[in-house]
Amino acid sequence: MIPPDDAGRRLVVRAWGEDPMHALEHHMALEAQPRPSALGPKDVLLRVRSCAVGFVDLIMSSGQYQHMAPPPYTPGLEFAGEVAAVGAAVERVAPGDAVLADGLSTGPRSSGAHRDGGMATWAVIPEKAAMPLPAGLDYDGAVNLLGNYETAYHGLVHRGRLQPGEAVLILGASGSTGLAAVQVARLLGGTVIAAGRNPDKLAEVARLGAHHTVRVGDGQPPLRDAVRAIVGKRGVDVVWDGVGGAISEASLRALRFGGRLCIIGWAATPFVARGRGRRGAPNANRLPTNIIQMKGLDILGCPAVIATAHDPRLRPTRLAWLHEKIAAGDIRPHVGPAYPLERFADALRDKWSSRHVGGCVLHP
Repeated sequence: MIPPDDAGRRLVVRAWGEDPMHALEHHMALEAQPRPSALGPKDVLLRVRSCAVGFVDLIMSSGQYQHMAPPPYTPGLEFAGEVAAVGAAVERVAPGDAVLADGLSTGPRSSGAHRDGGMATWAVIPEKAAMPLPAGLDYDGAVNLLGNYETAYHGLVHRGRLQPGEAVLILGASGSTGLAAVQVARLLGGTVIAAGRNPDKLAEVARLGAHHTVRVGDGQPPLRDAVRAIVGKRGVDVVWDGVGGAISEASLRALRFGGRLCIIGWAATPFVARGRGRRGAPNANRLPTNIIQMKGLDILGCPAVIATAHDPRLRPTRLAWLHEKIAAGDIRPHVGPAYPLERFADALRDKWSSRHVGGCVLHP
């Protein structure tokens, strides 16, 4: 008999959907989750306190992400909690410790015995994935740290080569990763221009670090003109593009000669790949090679996770930088609302529609 305190629940993706909202409506449900009792020698059992609600979690639910987690599985790439129990050979953590689970070593982006994520009461992770909760961050802040700020650093530093005094245009600046890019670019000494559709969100992004904001979308001036009104005819040095689609082409015109376009994602065109895990990208985004050629632009793909798999030496550098900035109080992830686990559908819908500035979380 499992004591009531040990009874839990977990969200399960039972099958891939045609798209994330189809998966949410037809293939996701909460299930009972007893406390796991059998741990491997290097396993750590977490009682999950917070789990980030990520755009990648949504795309994965339809098999439209580059890594496909075979259903059934529990989503939640980034999560944190208290250590409830440890395997016989675990040395670095002990019951009661506050731990952040490293999403590169556990959860749906991994494989094998530890591929279930943090949208659950309990999560079993390998010891190597157990990172001490960064000093000064609570559980909600911690789960909005690695994926967002490592991506920002990789795109702006390892790929974008942003230098102090350069102007950088952040597309999709109110999203969780875009907001991290705003803050990282400012810490690197860049002049930050945040772009977005919603004026209220842009005002919040300005409060959180952007030097300038520009509105995009129907009825707004061309992006090039709006940017030049801020930095002059020369244009910006770097564009951070987490949006994709038509604004990617518009951003090329806002770049200076020899500027750099850092491609982070394509949130505005999420259905480049077929749904239900079918391979191929029939709706892939395209860029005009004539503009790229005549402006001498660098087009830089910035997949932080894939790049780290090819060159693990990238990660210690950015983690050291992040921890330095956290210790100094320069980085505090902005977290939107927290949802109880039973409201997972509301949380996922709100993330899909970009309702909030920055990240939001589930509290199992």
